[in-house]
Amino acid sequence: MIACLWLKKAREDLLVAENELDKVVWASVFHSQQAAEKALKALLIALGVKPPRTHEIEHLLYLLQKEGLNTDEISEAGRLTDYAVEARYPDFEEEPNEEEAKEALSLARKTVEWAKEKLKELGIEC
Repeated sequence: MIACLWLKKAREDLLVAENELDKVVWASVFHSQQAAEKALKALLIALGVKPPRTHEIEHLLYLLQKEGLNTDEISEAGRLTDYAVEARYPDFEEEPNEEEAKEALSLARKTVEWAKEKLKELGIEC
């Protein structure tokens, strides 16, 4: 199922984020954001919703809420949105530090696990 392919990509982004944590901080936060984004899009797909082309985690959470899911548990994931684009460029207002990268990775892991559990509740084992 396509939702599982999206979740697989989310897990791969988590691996890259973990790998880059103490090497290239901007890459770690970027891949943390990507992991959360892809996990949420996997869930939208499983619910029959075509995910929009957006990096806005808050918007994806809103769409999941519209489908009847309670996203309170992962509401903080919206903080990852800033890392989708800006963190990749040298004129980013404030370079993320290792502590922020650890926090971003933690939020991403939580979001990916949450999405995996919701998929399981829908009868989709990935």
